[in-house]
Amino acid sequence: MRLFVFGYGYSAEAAVRRLRSRFSWIGGTTRSAEKADLMRADGIEAYLFDGSAPGAGVADAVRQATHVLVSIAPSEAGDGDRVLRRHGADLSIGRKPMAVCYLSTVGVYGDHGGAWVDERTRLKPSSARSVARAEAEKAWTAYGETTGVATSILRLSGIYGPGRNAFVNLAEGSAKRLIKPGQVFNRIHVDDIAAAIEEALLRRASGVFNITDDEPAPPQDVVSFAADLMGVEPPPEQAFDTATLSPMARSFYGENKRVANGKSKRELGMTYRYPTYREALGAMWREGNWRD
Repeated sequence: MRLFVFGYGYSAEAAVRRLRSRFSWIGGTTRSAEKADLMRADGIEAYLFDGSAPGAGVADAVRQATHVLVSIAPSEAGDGDRVLRRHGADLSIGRKPMAVCYLSTVGVYGDHGGAWVDERTRLKPSSARSVARAEAEKAWTAYGETTGVATSILRLSGIYGPGRNAFVNLAEGSAKRLIKPGQVFNRIHVDDIAAAIEEALLRRASGVFNITDDEPAPPQDVVSFAADLMGVEPPPEQAFDTATLSPMARSFYGENKRVANGKSKRELGMTYRYPTYREALGAMWREGNWRD
C-alpha cells in the first residue's frame, strides 16, 4: 500500500508515525524546502506544494497512491479547496485511491450557545476560515460520491499534544486563565487524531466523523490542572471582556458548543486513549514528553 499526504504538518506527522509500518511507500507535501529535507531524512518522499500551482511530481505520486490524507486548509479567498483545484483530476482518473481522509474542524458548526452538537447538526459557520472549511467538506463529499472513492471527513476539535499544550504555555509565560461564564471547548490529543486517521483510511470509511474528547471544559480549568501538575502558580483569572487578544483568538471564544463523538466510537471503532485533558496532561507530565 502507498500513502500520500497533502500537508505534512503536526497531525499528519503523528498519523505517519502510527501508520508507516502499514505502507510500503509514503510521500507528502510541504511548502518548505527545509521541511522537505527533514522529511526525506525520515524516509518520506517529499514534494513542494503551496496550492498556488500543481506541485512538481505530485500528479504521478498521487496516481500511484492507494490511500490519501488531506491536511491542508482551504483558501479563505473563496476559490475552493487547494488540493482539489490543483490535483483533483489526478485523484479522479486512472487508478483512483482506495480511500481518502480529509481533516476538517468542528469550527464548521459555529456557535450553538453551549448546546451539544453531532454530525447531524446544521452547520452555521461564522468566520471566513470556517465557511471555507464547510465548502471544502462539500467538495470532498461530492468527490467521493462522483468517483466512488471511500471519502471520510474528520472534524477535529482543539488540537494539542507534545510541544502544543498548557505546560508549554505556562513555561513560556503565555498561558492565560480567561473567564467567560458558560464557555467550554472540546479538545483532541494528536495521538487520538492519528488513531482516527488510521481507522478511517484502513476501514475505507465514508462520511463525517467528529474526532474529539468526551469532556468539553472551560479553558481556565485546563490551565489550572497543568499548573498543579507542574507545581507552579497558575496565572491570575482575567475577565474575557478585558483581555487583549488577537482577532483570531477572540473569534474562538465567539463559538460555544459541546461536540459529541459517539459516531466515531460506533462506526470507526474509536476507543480514545485520552478521553479528557486530565489523562492526556497527566501522561505527558509523567512521561516528560510535553515539550516535543
